[in-house]
Amino acid sequence: MKNYQDILTVEPGKRGGKPCIRGMRITVYDVLEYLASGMTSEKILEAFPYLTTEDILACLQYAADREHQQMVVHA
Repeated sequence: MKNYQDILTVEPGKRGGKPCIRGMRITVYDVLEYLASGMTSEKILEAFPYLTTEDILACLQYAADREHQQMVVHA
């Protein structure tokens, strides 16, 4: 799989500067919200035929990376 930085784009004037998939108006948050609500990857791809499995994986990779970076160690 490509690195998510090769798939996700951020444009200040688009969707409030949130990371979007390949310059489109669908955000990482949109995809994560669909997954969290119980939608399968297959159903997402069916509903949005312009997306790819790689796009969905890039969203997950982005979320995992953000979570890793925001880890807080409690003393």
